Amino acid sequence: MANPNMAGLTAMYGNTTYASVSTSWSTLLTCPASNIIKINSIIVSNIDGTNSADINIDIGGYYIARTIAVPADTSLVVVSKDTGLYLEENVALRCYASANSDLQIVVSYEQIS
Repeated sequence: MANPNMAGLTAMYGNTTYASVSTSWSTLLTCPASNIIKINSIIVSNIDGTNSADINIDIGGYYIARTIAVPADTSLVVVSKDTGLYLEENVALRCYASANSDLQIVVSYEQIS
């Protein structure tokens, strides 16, 4: 896995991806070859009006959130622009929840190529 020199890259694209979180691992995004992805924010919202649900998020197989409860009708900021993360090429951001379709996730990121 190479780590491209950001000074030599020529384009930066702002993106947002979003998904309903299931009870099995799902890939939200994977950094393409010869690119770097800077994750600016990850927000998880619980749309269930009654029950809390747990969120699990990893990058490249390493947890950045592990069994964190998101109470009913609330949102959790897992990553903010102040604590941004980088994905190197071919590394994935994945998630799963304790309850199917109770949580929604929104990821704001920049793809640098």
